[in-house]
Amino acid sequence: MQEAQHILQKFWGHSEFRPQQWPIISALLSKEDVVALLPTGGGKSVCFQIPALMQEGICIVVSPLIALINDQVNALQAKNIKAMALTGGMRYNDLDKNLDNCIYGNYKFLYLSPERLQQDLVQERIRQMHVSLIAIDEAHCISQWGHDFRPAYRNIAILRDIQPEVPLAALTATATAEVIEDMKTELLMPEAQVIKRSFERENIAYNVLNAEDKFYRLFQLLNSKEETAIIYVRSRNATIEITDHLKKSGYSAEAFHGGLKNEDKADKLEKWLRNDFYIMVATTAFGMGIDKPDVRQVIHLNLPESLESYFQEAGRAGRDERPAVSTIITNTGDIPILKNQFLVNLPNVEDVKLVYKKLNSYFRIAYGEGENENFDFNFSEFCSQYNLNSHKTYNTLQMLDRCSIIRLSQQFQKKTEIQFIVSANRLTHYLQENEAADKIVKSILRTYGGIFENKINVGLASVCKKASIPEDKAIEILKKLERDEVIDFTYSQQDAAVTFLVPREDDTTINPVAEYIRLHQKNKKDKIEAVLYYINNREVCRSIQLLSYFGEKTEKPCRICSVCLEHSIPLSRKEMNSIYKELAFHLKEKDFSSRELTEKISFPEKHILKVLQLLIEKGIITRTSSNQYKINQK
Repeated sequence: MQEAQHILQKFWGHSEFRPQQWPIISALLSKEDVVALLPTGGGKSVCFQIPALMQEGICIVVSPLIALINDQVNALQAKNIKAMALTGGMRYNDLDKNLDNCIYGNYKFLYLSPERLQQDLVQERIRQMHVSLIAIDEAHCISQWGHDFRPAYRNIAILRDIQPEVPLAALTATATAEVIEDMKTELLMPEAQVIKRSFERENIAYNVLNAEDKFYRLFQLLNSKEETAIIYVRSRNATIEITDHLKKSGYSAEAFHGGLKNEDKADKLEKWLRNDFYIMVATTAFGMGIDKPDVRQVIHLNLPESLESYFQEAGRAGRDERPAVSTIITNTGDIPILKNQFLVNLPNVEDVKLVYKKLNSYFRIAYGEGENENFDFNFSEFCSQYNLNSHKTYNTLQMLDRCSIIRLSQQFQKKTEIQFIVSANRLTHYLQENEAADKIVKSILRTYGGIFENKINVGLASVCKKASIPEDKAIEILKKLERDEVIDFTYSQQDAAVTFLVPREDDTTINPVAEYIRLHQKNKKDKIEAVLYYINNREVCRSIQLLSYFGEKTEKPCRICSVCLEHSIPLSRKEMNSIYKELAFHLKEKDFSSRELTEKISFPEKHILKVLQLLIEKGIITRTSSNQYKINQK
C-alpha cells in the first residue's frame, strides 16, 4: 500500500485513496479478477493504472469512447507515462508499427476500442505482449441487460483466451445485481471479487418537478448566470432551440449532440471545462468520461430511458462534494413520448423473422446458403424497397448482430451528409433562379431540422421518395448545390457492410434466439416502467428509491430531495395566514395566474398553491376560465 500511495502522490498529487480504491488495487496486485463498481467521478481509472505502474508489462484497456480513450492517454503522456491509443483511421503499416512498439517499446498502457480488438492482427500481437493487467471500462456494455449494449463487447472475452493468466478488472459506474452476474459470465470470470462503493451521493438533491411550461421551470431553477450546469434533452433540434432561448435571456450556453464534428465536440468540451461558457445543453451523447468538479445542476427536460442512464448523468453534478441538484422536469405528455421512442420500435420475434427473410431476399441468398458471405449494404434503399420502418429495422438488424446471425460493419447507418452553408434568404433567391433544385431542397428542409447549423445525416432514399425524384437525379442536383457553395455535401453510396454468419434457414435460424429476443423486449419495458414508477412515487425519498434499484438497502432519507422536502416541511397556521394576506392583497388589485402570484410572493411555490387550493375549497377565491384567480366579493 505504501508503494501505491507513493505512486498516487507522485503522479496524481493525492496522499490518500478514495473509498474502495485500495481494495480494488490490492486484489488486482494479488492476481484476482475484480468487478469494480464506483459511482461516476469515483476514480475508476486509478484502480487499474496504479497496479499497472507497479508491475512489469503492459496494461490493455478496452474502452467504448474514443474521446475518453484520448483523454486518458493524453493525461498519462503528460505524466511522462508511455501510453498508446489504437484509434480509427490508422493505416495498416502504422497499426503494425505501433503494435510492435507495444511489444518492444516498454509501453505501460495500450488503449483500444472493442471493435479494434476484433482485428486478427491486433489479437495476434497481444499474444506476443507481456500483459500485466486487462481493464474493461464501461463493462456493463457487455451484458445483454446493460443499458448501452454494443455488439462488439460480446467478443471481449477473446482476451481471456489470448492471455489466460492475466487478471481482469471490469469497471462501471452503474449495474444492477443481474447485470453484475451477466458481466461475470460473459467475461469468463466466475470467481471475480465484486468490490463496490456505496452509490449514495449525500451532496446531490434528486428532484422531480411537474410543469406544463418546462421553459418557465427551467429559468426558475437556474440560479446564477455563472453557475455550471448540464441540461439534457432528447433531440439535436432541442439542443439548438434551448441554447438559443438561453442566450437570448443572457445565459452563456452551447449545444452538444452526436451530429457535431469531432473537432467541434472537442472544442466545446474544452471551452466548457475552462468556463468560457457555463451551460451545456446536450443529448445523451455528452457525458461519458466528463470530469468537471463544479457542475452545480443537472437538469433533464425529457424523461431518461432508464434509471441507469439517469443515475450516471445525474452523477456528473457535485463531484467537488459541494451541494448540487439533479432535477427531472416532466409532465403527463412525456409518458407517451418515452414509450413511443423506446418501446414502439422494439422488435419482437415476428419482426426479426420478417427483416431476416427480407435481408436474404435483398441479397438473393438461397435457402441453406450465405454463411460467411459479405455484402455492401444500402440501408435506406433496403427500407424503401420493402416499405420498412427505418427505426424498427435498425433495431432489428442490431438484434440480429447481437444474436450472431449477421455482423454489421462499424460504419453502419452512416448516410449522406448535408449542411446548408448559406442564409435562408440567400437560399430562397437561389431556388428562384434554379427551379430544378426546389423539390429536393424543400423535401430536405421539411424532414431535417438544424441543417443550417450542423452537418446532418440524411436518408437520401426517403427524401427522394417524398420529392418524387429519382436518386441519381437528386445526387446530380446536390452536387450542383455543392459546386455553387450552397451546401456542404458528403455522399455515401453504401452505408454499411453486412456479413451473414450462418446459413439461411429462415424461421429455423431465429427460433433458437426467440427467447432472448422476448427477454430483451421485456427488459426494455421493465426499465421504462422503473423510470415511470420513480417519477410518480412521491412517498419514498428519491435517494432511497435509486439506491434500492441498484440493490443497496438503506432506511436513511436524504432530507434534501423533492419528496423529503415535501413531507418534512409542514405548513404552519402562521405561514398560511401570511400567504393568505399577500394573496388577498394582490387579488384585490386584479386577477392573477398562479405563476404570476408565485413570482410576487416570497414563499415556496408548493405552499402558495396549497393555500390557493384551500381558498377555492372555502369559496373565498375562484379560478376563472382563463386560469386566473379572482377574489370573491362579499
